[in-house]
Order: sequence, then structure tokens, then C-alpha cells
Amino acid sequence: MLPVMFKNSWFPTVFDDFMSNDFMPRAYTTAPAVNVKEDEKSYLMEVAAPGIKKEFCRVSINDDGNLNIAIENKLEHKESEKKHHYLRREFSYSNYEQSYTLPDDVDKEHISAKVENGVLFVTLPKMCKEEQKLSRMIEIG
Repeated sequence: MLPVMFKNSWFPTVFDDFMSNDFMPRAYTTAPAVNVKEDEKSYLMEVAAPGIKKEFCRVSINDDGNLNIAIENKLEHKESEKKHHYLRREFSYSNYEQSYTLPDDVDKEHISAKVENGVLFVTLPKMCKEEQKLSRMIEIG
């Protein structure tokens, strides 16, 4: 026969108080998965954003020349049906913002983005070889 353990909910033990994390706020957020592909002409970023609309995505270049991607999940609470109410809700809606350092060969003037089937696609075209900045050491004679 196995011993039966009872927990008295109105008299917590010292161990329960020590191990409890109820005082800490819970964060159920994760960053979206990002894939980056490269070919001869461009880089393609794929950012997983299931259920997101293009109106909630922002893609920009900041003053430092980095790519900023922001996704804002906006949940509209509509009480159109008064017959039902939620006893529990676990859908999590959060905001995401990330800054990415771009490779030197990206043509920052021609970056494009689109949302399709729950994925934000950011196309980063490469500069033509003659447009690339070439840095080198100059030998002093």
C-alpha cells in the first residue's frame, strides 16, 4: 500500500513557501521563429507570425542602418454573443520587436516586405558588385 499525502491548503508548509513563484509575473511569450535564406541576388527573411495581419507589422531601417521588425498583436474584445462566457482563456497575444544588423552588401533602398499565410517575408536585395563598398589597405611607399 502506498502512503497517501494530504495537503492542507490553509496551512502552507515552509517548503511550499520557499519554492513558490506566485510572486513572480508569468511570461508566456516567445520570439517568433526566423529563417534566413540567401541566393546570388538577395537574402530572404521569413518571420513566423501565424494569424497576423499586415496592418500589425512594421519593417523599417533605423538611424544606425539596422533592420527593425515589429509585430503588434491587437486583440479586439467583442461581446457579440451574450449567451456564452469564457471560464478560462489561454490564448496569448503579445508584441514583438527586434533589430537586426544587416550585411554590408544589402541594398537598403530596395528592401521589401509582405505577409502571406502567417509568414512575414522580408526581401533584402544585394547590391550589384560594382556598387559594393570596397575597403582595403593602401600600402605607403
